[in-house]
Amino acid sequence: MTTLLPPGVSEESFRAAYDEFVALLGQERVLLHGKDDLTEYRDPYEPESWELFLPSAVVHPKSTEEVQEVVRIANRHTITLWVHGAGKNNAYGGGAPGVNGAVTISFREFREVLEINEELGYAVVSPGTTWQELYDAIQAGGHNLMLSCTDLGWGSVIANATEHGLTYTPYGQDFQMPCGMEVVLPDGDVLRTGMGAMPNNNAWHLYKRGLGPTLDQLFMQSNFGIVTRMGVWLAPMPETFRACWVRIWDEKDVIPLVDRLRELRLDRTIEGVPVMYNTLLAASAMSKRTQWYEGDDPIPDDIIDHVAKELQVGRFGLRFALFGDEQVVEYNWEKCRKAFETVPGADVWSTKCAGKDIPNLEHPGERTAGGIPGMTALNQTYWYSEEHGGHIGAAPAVPLTGEEFYKSHLLMREVVEKEAGVDYMAGIPIINARTVLPIACITYDTTNEEQSRDSYEAAKLLITRLAENGYGEYRTHIDTMDHSQATFSWNDNAYLRFVEKLKDAVDPNGILMPGKQGIWPERLRPQR
Repeated sequence: MTTLLPPGVSEESFRAAYDEFVALLGQERVLLHGKDDLTEYRDPYEPESWELFLPSAVVHPKSTEEVQEVVRIANRHTITLWVHGAGKNNAYGGGAPGVNGAVTISFREFREVLEINEELGYAVVSPGTTWQELYDAIQAGGHNLMLSCTDLGWGSVIANATEHGLTYTPYGQDFQMPCGMEVVLPDGDVLRTGMGAMPNNNAWHLYKRGLGPTLDQLFMQSNFGIVTRMGVWLAPMPETFRACWVRIWDEKDVIPLVDRLRELRLDRTIEGVPVMYNTLLAASAMSKRTQWYEGDDPIPDDIIDHVAKELQVGRFGLRFALFGDEQVVEYNWEKCRKAFETVPGADVWSTKCAGKDIPNLEHPGERTAGGIPGMTALNQTYWYSEEHGGHIGAAPAVPLTGEEFYKSHLLMREVVEKEAGVDYMAGIPIINARTVLPIACITYDTTNEEQSRDSYEAAKLLITRLAENGYGEYRTHIDTMDHSQATFSWNDNAYLRFVEKLKDAVDPNGILMPGKQGIWPERLRPQR
């Protein structure tokens, strides 16, 4: 048997649970630490010598009923469980469990597009269904529908949604896509949210609320249940699509750039989720660091200016998209162009096509903005090492004003460069008309243990410094969950005290993802 055990579990109890998992799923769907290769179920961006987040076993259920039985087995033997969809959210821990020795429930074999309804504009997916699989199913069915997808097509639709992951078309703003969930609870029971609480309800995936409190948000970034089915809203394919770009050459000009963007977001000229990027994030998608700089220290500003000009990406860039009838899109484009041209030195341009022709666009970022999954964004992790690149970071919610954004930008750049000693990269989605989510990407070489350790520690310091300035994380890596939760301490940690009461009520044995988002069950709270 494995020498790695879930917390507080004897080898005898683990053996009994393991045998029951095998009896339920078959040997081929139960992997064991020390016996099987579990490399892809660890944090892909931690050095190989680190053993912080390893599973004792991995199980692969293929149905809600099998998930229920896995949870019941875990309760009988007090086995800690951790859950992932496709396990590809590498910047936040990938397929690794947040508790060392947990049994991982992987949904890589529970992946099916259950329904696509073109008339009402929605799909229903299982927990392992990837963005690429949903997109392919829409295309195969000849449906005139647009998917709102994330940058990488290999991730799970449900896992991305329940972790507040980003997508870019109008249903992406403020995470509007999910509607109606099926959830396995920590005791093995199953419920359906919203209208799904009524047997055979016809509006389960159409209307987001129900009778009484709306529960869906309780299963977002939480350890209160396992989502095994979810509705996903889809938009009709627009007549016209414009992928629009703005580029500036002086960092300080990002202040008026953000202010113009906010105005166009508030009056709903620009819908969806625009995204900004700094020079080095853009450069990482199309080049390697060694092409520009050989030093071990962060790249200095004069070299960054050179990179910006050589690659024609500017010091900051903005991408947004316009969707709809041609006359409306053209009117909005002219309005946007005139507004952004008031920003000093700004370059403003766009690419126009029919909605049906979005897959033929040359630029991968334009295809992503139009709902076409891809894998190009993965190149950004290769900046320091093509074979061993990794990244961690911080992702605060910041008010959408130029001054507030620039303040947070300077703070994050200072910490990343001085504490981690690496180049500062930033991907900056504008999730709604009032909020920006600047994501500091601390990129490093995973074979360099000192650089990796400095990067992990810098992420924690960055979270602390941001909180001191009034900025809280909107999501976080498995290594920084407790650290992030500690910053949400208003009224003697009233929020945490409340969700811990919920945790203890729905999961009295404390088996489901203890410590996720810093929420621990009573059984394991002392080890927090």
